[in-house]
Amino acid sequence: MNERRHGIFYGWGVVLTAAFGLMLGTAPIISYSFGVFFKSLSLNFHAGRAAISLAFTLHNLVGAFSIAATGRLIDRYGARKVIVPFSVIFGFLLLCAEAVSGKLWHLYLFYLALGIVSCGTGPVPYSDVVSHWFDGRRGLALGLMMLGLGIGAVIMPPLAAYSIVTFGWRATYAAFGAAVLILAVPLVLAFLKETPDEMGLLPDGATQVEAMPPRAGDEDGMSWNDASRGRTFWIMFSAFTLVSISVGACLVHMAAILSDRGSTAQAASLASSLLGLALLIGRVASGYLLDRIFGPYVAAWFFGGAAVGIALLWATRAPEFAFAAAFLIGLGLGAEIDIMGYLTGRYFGLRSFGEIYGYMVASFAAAGGLGAYLMGAGFDLTGSYNLPLATFFLATIASMLFMTRLGPYRYRVRIPRGTGVSRGES
Repeated sequence: MNERRHGIFYGWGVVLTAAFGLMLGTAPIISYSFGVFFKSLSLNFHAGRAAISLAFTLHNLVGAFSIAATGRLIDRYGARKVIVPFSVIFGFLLLCAEAVSGKLWHLYLFYLALGIVSCGTGPVPYSDVVSHWFDGRRGLALGLMMLGLGIGAVIMPPLAAYSIVTFGWRATYAAFGAAVLILAVPLVLAFLKETPDEMGLLPDGATQVEAMPPRAGDEDGMSWNDASRGRTFWIMFSAFTLVSISVGACLVHMAAILSDRGSTAQAASLASSLLGLALLIGRVASGYLLDRIFGPYVAAWFFGGAAVGIALLWATRAPEFAFAAAFLIGLGLGAEIDIMGYLTGRYFGLRSFGEIYGYMVASFAAAGGLGAYLMGAGFDLTGSYNLPLATFFLATIASMLFMTRLGPYRYRVRIPRGTGVSRGES
């Protein structure tokens, strides 16, 4: 078993496939680009900011309820059998944007339908796959996978902004749907393998000699019932919820905040792209650090940076500070999903990873949608974003403090970093 076949470990191809699937998934197309669609939707439906924000909130809330059920499907049938059909439905629903009339309830129904299938095209199923393929380098693998979200967050807002001006918001969504069906679905079908066992491999491309034997009782991990009874789950749940409600609100309203302060539409779009660039950096940086530094400390550092960004957005009006705020908020948002997936595996194992991580992501999605609505309602009520921004700053500080209360990992790394696995060989 010492013998090793030289070459690139197939798991990195799985990471690349997952990254591409996430780039054309619900987060870049719906969540990260919603701010660009915001004013067009408001004008088209003759509605206030709270009413339009409610569409995004409904999308996230129904998505949150769907994620938990999707997690159970992943644990029972495998992630690939969830990703493919959900991606197909997601693509066809986007094509249906052309049929949405000027009635507000039609818009709500459209986003509700997208929310139902969003969980099957997002981080939960892809993280499940990548977590099975990697152990000693899981943080880096998850970070590189999440690059798909970061790249999508960089390119989708300006692409959507140009397309909306040229063709309208309905045609823009339809074009995105065609890309999902023509590009993402065939790639996943061809290259996404469920586990390394299917190809006679071990996680990280290790040999039997390099892989450390698991501790007694560690083979499967915790069940959802066991995880939900412990304080660790609820500390993590609370921390991720608080930071999500804050950064999610800023994400959706960033373009509107800058526009209200006199920035051009191009500058507002640039801020959204800068936030997306920070997302990209946050993905890789957090993944790299998670393999080297205790995860909760990494989380506290990134969440603290997001708090500074929200404070800048709240206390200053200068455009350069707003761009700095967008970058810091993007770093926090970019690291959150990576950290969430990594800590789920380290504290609860892989036995019920889909369901446990699903509940974490459900809180993330629901809180992000709620934050967007509260930000819009706060603006409509006071004529300013100052009060909600101050509240979200305090919530982000609280999330940072929660992360420092987590104890040591329950499920250790089984494949040491010092072995040949770090060369990515199979």
